[in-house]
Amino acid sequence: MRIGEAVRVAVGALVAARLRTALTMLGVTVGVGSVMVLIAIGDGTRQEVAGRVDELGSNLLLVVPGKIEIGMPTVSRMQLSDVAAVTRIVGDPSRVAASVASGEMVQAGTAKTFTTVAGVLENNRSVLVRELARGAYLSRTDVDSARRVAVLGASVARALYGGTDPVGRQITVAGVRFRVAGVFAPLGQSLGVDRDDEVHIPLTTAQRLFATTRVDGLAVRATDPAGMSALGDRIVAELGRRHPDSTFSVVTQDQVLSVLGDILDVLTGVLGATAGISLLVSGVGVANIMLVSVRERTREIGLRKAVGARPADIGAQFLAEAVLLTSAGGVLGIALGAAATLAVERFTPLPTLLTAWSVALSFGVAATVGLAFGTLPALHAARLDPVPALRTE
Repeated sequence: MRIGEAVRVAVGALVAARLRTALTMLGVTVGVGSVMVLIAIGDGTRQEVAGRVDELGSNLLLVVPGKIEIGMPTVSRMQLSDVAAVTRIVGDPSRVAASVASGEMVQAGTAKTFTTVAGVLENNRSVLVRELARGAYLSRTDVDSARRVAVLGASVARALYGGTDPVGRQITVAGVRFRVAGVFAPLGQSLGVDRDDEVHIPLTTAQRLFATTRVDGLAVRATDPAGMSALGDRIVAELGRRHPDSTFSVVTQDQVLSVLGDILDVLTGVLGATAGISLLVSGVGVANIMLVSVRERTREIGLRKAVGARPADIGAQFLAEAVLLTSAGGVLGIALGAAATLAVERFTPLPTLLTAWSVALSFGVAATVGLAFGTLPALHAARLDPVPALRTE
């Protein structure tokens, strides 16, 4: 039997059992659509993370207490004297940023919001690349004299003042009054986190407000990317000398991307495997339906063999039916997955990225499911003895 003839007969058989065909295709459609959406979310998240890290530049070093690993965070023992020691190693105070943060209630008049309040140095904005929409950033004098001035994130400014310019106005942070010096340019959301939901105040002021002397972490802008590893080793060695019972780590953007990439690969794999289970289940359904079809058409198979059809022709016909069934479900699944991906992008904070390879993979998986789970029914049909088959009622 020619391939074209096998496909024509297979289409006729599928159309003849419309309801059964539609229900079987539904499982494949949902499975393929799920795989597409989850891959799109994984790829979109990876692209989002890479873009945010790249915004900081390739020559940034992050210094944190403890080891970089998943688990409980390490309490920092760094203080301002440690920041001064690191600054001496770097040789340029403008390339060292430090911070301490806490969640606090911020209020202006009757409007209030709970946000992250970060105590920072005056060069935090330049080291971590933040733009202002209006007003001015913190100055060295603000840090040295622990002034009560604040720079608001766009979301905080909107929550407290609506469309009114907050520069020069008063807010209270944890019950203490501050003057608004400036407002950051909006950054938007990243992975569902509002990056504009923060307030910056001088580091020394924050330490008084939070009743602490600690510094949570440092950021260093290196001048020579080739010497970043050596600079990081010197910083860790100095901090280790000053705090012998503590451990410190230095990470670069490449290391951050590598760690996050590994985590995202695992999550994408787990989610993809979860969606793949539905394809496996639908494949079992395809095999079951095809076996039922073989049983219902046993007399037809016997008749075809009696008039000269070869076992290979019979097997090809049923295999073609299975592949057509899952391929059609795959096409519908691709359409469903594309629509669901657009819906996720529009109505949720999750980033998505629909790629050609994910579409091709989804269709290939659907066709493979038909080929794999249609083989057994096809072999069963091909091996039927024509004499007993003709006697079947």
